[in-house]
Amino acid sequence: MKKVYGVIFMVVCLAAGAWAQEAAVEAAERVSLFDLIKQGGITMIPLGALSVAMIYFIVQNFASLRTKAMLRNDLMPELLKKMKSKDVDGALKTCDENPALFTMVLGAGLERCQLNDNPDFLRVKESVEEATVEQMASLMKPIDYLSIIGAVAPMLGLLGTVSGMIKAFQTMGTQGMGKPELLATNIGEAMVTTATGLIIAIPAMMFFFYFKKGFGKTLATLGRHIGFLFDTLEFGVYPLAYKHLNEED
Repeated sequence: MKKVYGVIFMVVCLAAGAWAQEAAVEAAERVSLFDLIKQGGITMIPLGALSVAMIYFIVQNFASLRTKAMLRNDLMPELLKKMKSKDVDGALKTCDENPALFTMVLGAGLERCQLNDNPDFLRVKESVEEATVEQMASLMKPIDYLSIIGAVAPMLGLLGTVSGMIKAFQTMGTQGMGKPELLATNIGEAMVTTATGLIIAIPAMMFFFYFKKGFGKTLATLGRHIGFLFDTLEFGVYPLAYKHLNEED
């Protein structure tokens, strides 16, 4: 008998929960997006600007941080052959004709090699490192902007929260508790701005770490490829990863 009562109690609880959920959904549907934005007050203006900026930088990073476009692996066989034959001018011309992160960094090292028939590879390495830092600073800017958005958006949301709560207490002080709808409006402003700030900040930080990790991996691969090329130039031997080029020569 107790089991029957337990089952009935669970069914009643589930039904009550379903009814409450449906009521909440219906209530939410009656509030339009514009009403929510309006309820958030003036703080929603900078939050809206941050949301647009976040989308812009996410799209820009997807377009500019493509590994295939930055590394240009398709150029490696041609450049390795020119390095083995000591054709520095030809390799530099290939870099100039195919601008990308990889070719810009390699080109900086090749320019140093042009200054001397027997280049100092330590100085060449310094030139490559300088170019890598320069390119990294340029490409990291849009990634860092996502981090800034992720940090600023919650603070703006908190500012809206404080503003809404101040208005709520001012309403209580001047009109008492007789008009709960006015308090609800002020508290609604506080909640809407907090939620909006978090909605913007969470994806901004997620994409920040995603792009940062991917770019770090790309830089590691870039360093390995640059090392392959200058080792081939210095020693006249293809790296093991490209040993098949010996068969084509």
